[in-house]
Amino acid sequence: MEKLVSLCRRRGFLFQSSEIYGGLNGFWDYGPLGVELKRNLKDAWWRDMVSAHDDLDTLAGAPSPYEMVGLDCTIIMHPQVWKNSGHHDLFVDEMVDCRESKKRYRYDQVLGRWASCDGKKSQGPPKQLSGPTFDVKGAEYDKIFVTSIGEEPESEIERRAMKHFKLRAKDADKLSWDGPAVTLDKINVADFDKTLGPDATGLGTLTEPRDFNLMFPTTIGALAGEEGRAFLRPETAQGIFVNFKNVIDSTRVRVPVGIAQVGKSFRNEITPRNFTFRSREFEQMEIEFFCHPDESRKWYEYWRNRRMAWWQEMGLAGDRLILRDHHADELSHYSTGTADIEYAFPFLPEGEYGELEGIAHRGDFDLRSHMEGKLDPNSCPLTVQLGEDGKPLHRGSGKDLTYRDEVTNERFTPHVIEPSAGADRGALAILCEAYTEDTAPDDKGKEQTRLSMKFHPRIAPIKAAVFPLVKKDGMPEVAKDLYRALKKKFPAFYDEKGAVGRRYRRQDEVGTPYCITVDGQTLDDKTVTLRDRDSLEQVRIRLDDAVEEIERRVTGD
Repeated sequence: MEKLVSLCRRRGFLFQSSEIYGGLNGFWDYGPLGVELKRNLKDAWWRDMVSAHDDLDTLAGAPSPYEMVGLDCTIIMHPQVWKNSGHHDLFVDEMVDCRESKKRYRYDQVLGRWASCDGKKSQGPPKQLSGPTFDVKGAEYDKIFVTSIGEEPESEIERRAMKHFKLRAKDADKLSWDGPAVTLDKINVADFDKTLGPDATGLGTLTEPRDFNLMFPTTIGALAGEEGRAFLRPETAQGIFVNFKNVIDSTRVRVPVGIAQVGKSFRNEITPRNFTFRSREFEQMEIEFFCHPDESRKWYEYWRNRRMAWWQEMGLAGDRLILRDHHADELSHYSTGTADIEYAFPFLPEGEYGELEGIAHRGDFDLRSHMEGKLDPNSCPLTVQLGEDGKPLHRGSGKDLTYRDEVTNERFTPHVIEPSAGADRGALAILCEAYTEDTAPDDKGKEQTRLSMKFHPRIAPIKAAVFPLVKKDGMPEVAKDLYRALKKKFPAFYDEKGAVGRRYRRQDEVGTPYCITVDGQTLDDKTVTLRDRDSLEQVRIRLDDAVEEIERRVTGD
């Protein structure tokens, strides 16, 4: 993973945001190659899911033909949207702060174990007495709760316990453990005085847990306080739900129909980590698919399978990509199924996978919430959640978001299937999958280690590079004309510096799938050498056919 991060910075895929000022944690900038890679991924998703969708025939695995349309909603929406969606009340994590390290942690993600040491006690934090304030010696404890949030927390817990009790490796048997490792929320807050925080050197540095809203607040206009308070959207989906009636009324689409959107979302992650995997600003590629309740299970199965196949088509084929169905105890009772497409990112422990896309059966929860008011997700059947005054906790819009089928004249509230993918996580998975170290002969025929980014041609930032073998004899002129013709179709690169073998290596490192070399034979018979990045095969093709051949290979047509 360190090699990949280094490559991304060196070759202009990704940079730390505001790097010259020390960076801003959880925010990333896409460089010249990275922006092309991510744009290609989004364009491929939009073309395959929306613009090139065949709405006349029944696709393989689909219950019937369906239509797809797009939407682009604002990042800031009416605050009532987030109250009725549940984000305002539920999009909250309990956090603890460390008075010593000044760091903040998710209450339920800090892991720890009770530890004691033969013949040693631990001194708690100083106590404050009433009256004239002065410190007194803290209490002494026979056992303490040692915590960590590292990638291998249990081994880190043992290391920190050894350090706290000033033990050498040969004295490790003096440590005793009381019970297995548990998260911080499983112990009593009163025991925080006996707790060694993840980055603290002394006991009792953690504060009591408090709610932390994951939505970024902002202010609309000149009004301060609640009147002008709004939020940056934490997801793109709600914009689709509140525009469902607008889309149906302004177009001729009929249910079943999918409404797609690609856009930025923001979540105030407490501990953004693992490169771009968990960021505070990210981009989503989401579909809200509206269908008849009686067919929703079939449509869920269709989208579950189709989205998995799409990622495989993009180059994530193999055992590093899995489709995991949620267990029954993970599902909301109004959902008949949820599945995650997961990828074995190299920063995760062996055998673990990280979410790439979720496909969720959401029932009619969202449309009804925006009609009637916030629904209580724990009620069955779903009912509006009431406040202490017996009135709806959050009032709905009162607008009719049901659908009337013009053919059957049936009116119903559509069920929703939601395939929701992360563009940034997708780009990261593609970068991880593409990173390859193999061997290839250099200019002298000697086998050397080669770094190659084996992107799918549709996703590769640069589709083809053009080289004149030497900078004379009319070769640069021919190569430049070919380069200009290629650039009219897709991103291409021109390079005439250095030995041609080194030029090949530079293009391999940025993932360019095809290189075309103009040489002396080109001037004689109007042919060029086409070199394939992955197979290293070199073939002669007609100069006049080069653009068409590259286009055919990139698109697969």
